[in-house]
Amino acid sequence: MVLGARVRGMLQAWVLLGAVVAGALTLAWRWGDEHTWWIELLRYVPYPVWLLPAASGLLLAFWLRPLWRWLALVSVVLVLGPVMGLSLGQGRATAGDAVGKQPLRVMTYNIKAYRARWLDGAFDAIAEEIVRRAPDVLVMQDAGQMFWRGRPVPQLMPALAPYRLKAVDQYVVASRLPLRDCQTGDMPIGSTAHPYLRCTVMVGTRAVTVVTAHTLTPREGLNAARSEAMGGLDDWQQNFAGRMAQARQLAAAVQALPRPLILAGDLNATQASPVLQVLLDAGLTIGVTQAGIGWGFTIGHALKPHVSFLRIDHILVSADIAVVRAVAGSRWGSEHRPVIADLLVPR
Repeated sequence: MVLGARVRGMLQAWVLLGAVVAGALTLAWRWGDEHTWWIELLRYVPYPVWLLPAASGLLLAFWLRPLWRWLALVSVVLVLGPVMGLSLGQGRATAGDAVGKQPLRVMTYNIKAYRARWLDGAFDAIAEEIVRRAPDVLVMQDAGQMFWRGRPVPQLMPALAPYRLKAVDQYVVASRLPLRDCQTGDMPIGSTAHPYLRCTVMVGTRAVTVVTAHTLTPREGLNAARSEAMGGLDDWQQNFAGRMAQARQLAAAVQALPRPLILAGDLNATQASPVLQVLLDAGLTIGVTQAGIGWGFTIGHALKPHVSFLRIDHILVSADIAVVRAVAGSRWGSEHRPVIADLLVPR
């Protein structure tokens, strides 16, 4: 097919636009920090928005010369990879990593119990997910209303029967293994308390520190930025600053806790966010990044078109823990998919 110069120029301009968007986002994700609040705002845009220019450019490039096709292909790879956080499992544990270690399956799940109480079948779906995944240690957030008269709601009781339970505030730690020394810490925002929960789980004879946290939601800041335009950006900046402050407090607490250590929960930040980077600088690594295959998105499916497009729920581990496998679970029980990781902890 022979294209006119004008049409060819329009196609080239679109391919170039996709390349500029992909390249700019890749650099922004790499270099954005706590001072670039506007980059953090962009991280919550659904990824299909960023993928559209690159993917459509790749289709249009078939009518152009090979150089333009390659440019379009690189653009798609950049969005699918660094921007969307593709993991190829390159850091997963090998057979050698299993020497001197013992397996432990951990699951984190924001169950949104205050919503599940009013949705038919929600607690049943959560129970089915717990039974299907059969974690050794399960940590839940937004779980305070899963109890009725001091016991789990009837739909959850069979699934949780094999577990020892510790419930504090919005958190529940459920363990098949001996559980002890549970206590809360605080990551306040100003004068407002905001707890996290830590426990010790005995894996054989080894004490493993398990921390679960739920940091400040970005929802209010995002809604203000979207509905009030420039007037809402101050709200977003304050929200971002609050989450950064929480991350620093949590990181300081984690650094002082015994290893091996697992931090799991709804951290309300993507893996490229400086909020999460603060925790990684405390000596932790992300399970899905190490051993996951794909993107492991955990939220977005409660919105139209019912597709998960961000990962803000994480399992982080200390350097002495190897990760065999990490996946996101089912969409049916909650607005958040759970994250499940198969770990190897020292004996």
